[in-house]
Amino acid sequence: MLSNMASSLIMNKRIETTLPKARELRKYVEPLLTRAKEDSYQNRRVLFSYLNNKETMKELFGTVADKISSRPGGYTRIIKLGVRVGDNAQKCLIELVDFNEALLSATEEKATRTRRSRRAGKKAADAPVAVTAAAENTPVVAPAASDAPEAAQTETTDEAEAPKE
Repeated sequence: MLSNMASSLIMNKRIETTLPKARELRKYVEPLLTRAKEDSYQNRRVLFSYLNNKETMKELFGTVADKISSRPGGYTRIIKLGVRVGDNAQKCLIELVDFNEALLSATEEKATRTRRSRRAGKKAADAPVAVTAAAENTPVVAPAASDAPEAAQTETTDEAEAPKE
């Protein structure tokens, strides 16, 4: 069962399964991926004895080994999805870390941003606040005619009260 799940994980880059199976699969697959980083005849023989699938071997030593060559470990990620309706088993998604396109694009976008100093950020953040605070504290009173009643005068802020005549 584990060799079939490992083959599916290598071919599809992510599979959905139950949490206990995913944890066992992680223990099974990570040493295989570590061995696949070095492409030698002996490593191919050992990995074929575990996986028993030629297409999986091509994929493992081709695209997967190229992506994980610089990673020191931690090739898989388990994401919990909730419980299954029928038997209330915890479902999860196990995936190869370097093949998640959404997370890779987000980290690349974050890395391309320029780094700003802390001081410059504070000045920029404080400037609009000071302008709005000054605008809020000034009372706005409509011009009232001398014969207009006091109710015609309007106030826009609660803190400041206009003098009543």
